[in-house]
Amino acid sequence: MTKSKLSQFVKQKRKKLKLTQPELAEKAGVGLRLLREIEQGKKSMRMDKVNLVLALFGYELVPGKIERDEQTEQEL
Repeated sequence: MTKSKLSQFVKQKRKKLKLTQPELAEKAGVGLRLLREIEQGKKSMRMDKVNLVLALFGYELVPGKIERDEQTEQEL
């Protein structure tokens, strides 16, 4: 899931449940700042914290392999 899809997903789910950002943050056990960063599409966040929010909707982020071509792998 890309950061823009994640931010849209969380915002849509929150609104569907008619929760404010502070209410969702409290239910998830995360800070309001983190929730705002998720909804704004911040580039880097702790996956465990994001998963606390997603767990309320029955979802979680999991590591996945990114397909790369041979040249890209050699550059690493």
